[in-house]
Amino acid sequence: MAYTRELDLSSCGGSQKKAVSNLKEAVRLYLEEAEKIGTLSQILEEAGYLKRKSKLLGPQFITIQRVSLPLPLEHAKV
Repeated sequence: MAYTRELDLSSCGGSQKKAVSNLKEAVRLYLEEAEKIGTLSQILEEAGYLKRKSKLLGPQFITIQRVSLPLPLEHAKV
């Protein structure tokens, strides 16, 4: 699975390379549609992107950490 937290989009594929390729396509389609309906600026602003002069600057991350939490078996669907 590939995921972009800035846009809260994910995709999957049979390999890491395919999942990333599918995610890029999903992001492209999502942003194209947002532009068509006039919400692209709002989406990018909410995702932390800033427009400076003629450039679009991405959000600055301080750290990224993967966290796993135990899930009691009574909550797991098998």
